[in-house]
Amino acid sequence: MSSIKLDEVVCRDSEESELSSWNEKATSDEKVNRVYEILNGIHKQGQRSLGSITPNVENGTLTDRLFKGNKAAIGDSFNLPFDRSEKHAHVIGRRSGPLISGTAYCISSCSMILLNKVVLSSYNFNAGISLMFYQNLISCVVVAILGLCGAVSVEKLNWKLIRVWLPVNIIFVGMLVSGMYSLKYINIAMVTILKNMTNILTAIGEYYVFRKHQNQKVWTAMFMMIISAVSGGSTDLSFDAKGYTWQILNCILTAAYSLTLRLVMDKAKQATKSGSLNNMSMVLLNNLLSLPFAIFLIFVLNEWEYVITTNVIKLPLFWVVATASGLLGLAISFTSMWFLHQTGPTTYSLVGSLNKVPISIAGLMLFKVPLSVPNMFSILFGLFAGILFARAKMS
Repeated sequence: MSSIKLDEVVCRDSEESELSSWNEKATSDEKVNRVYEILNGIHKQGQRSLGSITPNVENGTLTDRLFKGNKAAIGDSFNLPFDRSEKHAHVIGRRSGPLISGTAYCISSCSMILLNKVVLSSYNFNAGISLMFYQNLISCVVVAILGLCGAVSVEKLNWKLIRVWLPVNIIFVGMLVSGMYSLKYINIAMVTILKNMTNILTAIGEYYVFRKHQNQKVWTAMFMMIISAVSGGSTDLSFDAKGYTWQILNCILTAAYSLTLRLVMDKAKQATKSGSLNNMSMVLLNNLLSLPFAIFLIFVLNEWEYVITTNVIKLPLFWVVATASGLLGLAISFTSMWFLHQTGPTTYSLVGSLNKVPISIAGLMLFKVPLSVPNMFSILFGLFAGILFARAKMS
């Protein structure tokens, strides 16, 4: 061991002395020849000497110093074992990845909610189930095409998997329908605040079903959510009892969906051939199974009569907006997975909470919602409570 250390010191000392005299006296051609001689000597020394020229933070390696100090003299006579420009580009890509994916996730999330509000309220479209059917159909077609092209990995469906997934899908359909109707009657800011109640119901469900305890910060944040929801509803100048009823039902179904999904996930994975179920497979499974339920509800509730008689569907721009909202719904699935892969659950959760702020502001401004000062403070308080809840869940 001591002989190896000694060889390392001798090798480095000889390199330094050779380098100093070489820099002072050698011509360009001599420098090139000397480089080849040094590299040839290093090669002959074998692995032991190669270990001695690993990067040194204080002095740098011989080749690195030659490259930096005499790049003009050496030219293209020899190449470093790595491309600095490629490494620099890789670092930039790694740093910009979370920013780009996070921006894409926020834009798609905000845009879908705003477009759904436009379809349901601005166009006064009174067929939320039909809109859900159309959006889910678009998602199924796009995912199926991407799966056939090999762009995404999708599990093959079988009857065993469908039977396991049916309870989840029934709740999923109810969650989408109730969300559509609540968005029709309530402004976006209040929908965002009331959705915080889902976190409370989920936490209570986790306690009784999974025996999961929350820390004091989480319960404090949830108490603040309750205050903001009650004060927001009582000061809402555009209060609609029907819309609030739909939103309360949506909160219950969303919490139930989250809890049921966790309960059946292991069984669902066992029902697949690969033993796993990725997000794209769940997107296809949920949207595909929702289509028969949607058709059933459309006929039972006579929604189809409204759809074929309303003048709204004759407007090309309506179909553009409805199609865009469906594509954005699928884009949320892609961008959320991309962002989660680039960052992690903690950042993903926090950005999801912060994303409610621009959604609420945009909803208030674009749809000219009548607003009082107390209601504005309730909304801001609720947004703050949501961010505090996300931070508390991280601790």
